Amino acid sequence: MQHKQFLTLGFVAVFLGGCMTTDPYTGQQKVGNTTKGAGIGAVAGAVLGAAVSSKSDRGKGALIGAAVGAGIGGGVGNYFDRQEAALREELQGSGVQVNRNGDAIDLVMPGNITFATDSEQIAPSFYNTLNSVVKVLVKYDQTHLDVVGYTDSTGSFEHNQLLSERRANSVASYLLQNGIPSSRVTARGLGERDPIASNDTADGRAQNRRVTLQIRPMQ
Repeated sequence: MQHKQFLTLGFVAVFLGGCMTTDPYTGQQKVGNTTKGAGIGAVAGAVLGAAVSSKSDRGKGALIGAAVGAGIGGGVGNYFDRQEAALREELQGSGVQVNRNGDAIDLVMPGNITFATDSEQIAPSFYNTLNSVVKVLVKYDQTHLDVVGYTDSTGSFEHNQLLSERRANSVASYLLQNGIPSSRVTARGLGERDPIASNDTADGRAQNRRVTLQIRPMQ
């Protein structure tokens, strides 16, 4: 039984090690997200399969669980690979950052292209960019979308908190008005919390003024 479990985990390790891909944006070698998802799913499936099987069938349960888990994990990874590629193509040159974090994608929308100073009204020049985002989100509809607003530290904490909430709600409302179901969307503001740069410089404050759209697998 232990031999079969070790065989399963060994297969996963070889599978991950042998499926390196080249990141088209950095040129670096890395484990593909589809492969990574399959490997994680296989390990989780093997553990669960062994746990729910009888003592005499734990080896078999681990192997079956690994196969099922690999299929599910790989499917999610591939789904997000394709969605990431579509977003990068649509948003090229828009100023919106597309960041991949495992089976999740974060779109970072800088405040200087999304809103006027101290306003929650979406800049008309940003509508085309949001329409490009909506186009991809409608096609890849098996995701949850969390819109999060941020500000710099200029002004009072309360003012910044409320402004970040209004901006997040503005983006979320635009998504809803353009065909994204409300069941997929949440919105919140974090004000001046979680800065990504120093608020001591103008450039740092500009980076901190942002709205992110966090795209996650639907639970």
